[in-house]
Amino acid sequence: MSSRNSNSAASVHCGNEPLGLRLERLYSVCNDPRYIHPDPLETILPFQRIEDREIAALLASALAYGRVNQILKSIRSILAVMQFSPRAYLLNSPPEQFECDFSGFKHRFHTGTDLALLCRGARRAIERYGSLEQCFLSGFSTADRTVLPAAEHFTEELCRFFPDGESTLLPSPKRGSACKRLHLMLRWLVRKDPVDPGGWNSVPASRLIVPLDTHMHRLARELGLTARRAADRKTAEEVTYAFSLWCPEDPVRYDFSLTRFGIHPDFSKNPFKNQS
Repeated sequence: MSSRNSNSAASVHCGNEPLGLRLERLYSVCNDPRYIHPDPLETILPFQRIEDREIAALLASALAYGRVNQILKSIRSILAVMQFSPRAYLLNSPPEQFECDFSGFKHRFHTGTDLALLCRGARRAIERYGSLEQCFLSGFSTADRTVLPAAEHFTEELCRFFPDGESTLLPSPKRGSACKRLHLMLRWLVRKDPVDPGGWNSVPASRLIVPLDTHMHRLARELGLTARRAADRKTAEEVTYAFSLWCPEDPVRYDFSLTRFGIHPDFSKNPFKNQS
């Protein structure tokens, strides 16, 4: 660890300050592009056009499980097939081409067939709505407290070609899942700051749900943000509500910073351990 990064990491450990202040201190130190790698987010940043970025984000988030090195390898292999424009690839390739192009693909328990079916669903959604963003917005209402109703609609649209209209590649919140990967995609596309690139400007950040995985769940329990033992939809909503007490306009603001601990080598120690 470099001297500069050691000092930055140390500055996160901020004694007995109120939690809201500690979260903001953490954000000021960790929410920095230097700390993105290794993270699936890095694979979508090269796409400047939102029409391409949203497709890259969908695919990258869908595969964001398992060992990070394998995640990055799998995502890059897919995007290499799509070359410079995922949108052009989806719209200009016949659907049967997807199965052919990804015939040798495998990421843990998902295969090239799973990927081809998701591509077919994304293609259909774009042809019907104009973009993935518009597909998502077609299920969104300003009266909704969170993005969850729109997320249910979105997964139904994109999973139409899967058996029974469902896939673990893009699970729906209606089954009670925390849907960490879907909410990760939404974080990338809705929020815009030095780390998250944004681009979906019509979805309010205030309606986002925390991408809850086992790491975030453990931190949330240590911080007293939830007592629930299951990392499911209800827990994700509970943790999101807790974060909204400090940042109601952007409750997912601290997600990237908190998840650097245990992932990025410069931040190995939990700054909140025994301090909540």
